[in-house]
Amino acid sequence: MGFRWCEECQQRVQVLSGILCEVCGLPQDTAGICDTCRAERPRFHALRAWAVFEDPIRKALHRLKYRRDVGLGDALAAHMVSYVKGLGWRIDMIVPIPLGRQRYKERGYNQVGMIAKPLALALDIEFAPKALTRRKETRSQVGLSKQERQKNVEGAFRAGMRVKGKTVLILDDVSTTGSTLSSGAEALFSSGAKDVYALTVARALPQHGLKHV
Repeated sequence: MGFRWCEECQQRVQVLSGILCEVCGLPQDTAGICDTCRAERPRFHALRAWAVFEDPIRKALHRLKYRRDVGLGDALAAHMVSYVKGLGWRIDMIVPIPLGRQRYKERGYNQVGMIAKPLALALDIEFAPKALTRRKETRSQVGLSKQERQKNVEGAFRAGMRVKGKTVLILDDVSTTGSTLSSGAEALFSSGAKDVYALTVARALPQHGLKHV
């Protein structure tokens, strides 16, 4: 793991902590549910992220996603195990956000699955990479406003019946507005999931803007 991701980088990771919205997981001044989630609650039960989307996490995720450094999936998952255990969520299966056919063809692998699989193994939870599929190709979310992101992924996913009666953890690499995860949760609930929690490796905070994530 050290070879894939040096000790110095690992120690520089800014873990997301402090007072967080009970639903979307964004930092706030007071405990409870933020105004945004009160006005329009996402479909998932709760969303949490292990770290802030800044270097060295940002560089690690980009290497995994664009430079085929797939070993980083194991390294990132190893760091997230204790964090996920600490959340106290009772999960039956882990489902990665799927890529569209075109992106999968170009990349050859789903980088989220490279994190989800070792995480599921370490937590002794079922890994279900095919439980969620894309019904349509979507454009990149980078640079889109929150409303544009919601519209872009609306109805984008379909879930299989194996999720029926299960509490599902849906995983992505980075969350910004949570629109993709909320859309995925909607599909899981439509197929009978009992409950859906959302988790990402990193979270882009509001001050980072929507231009690059």
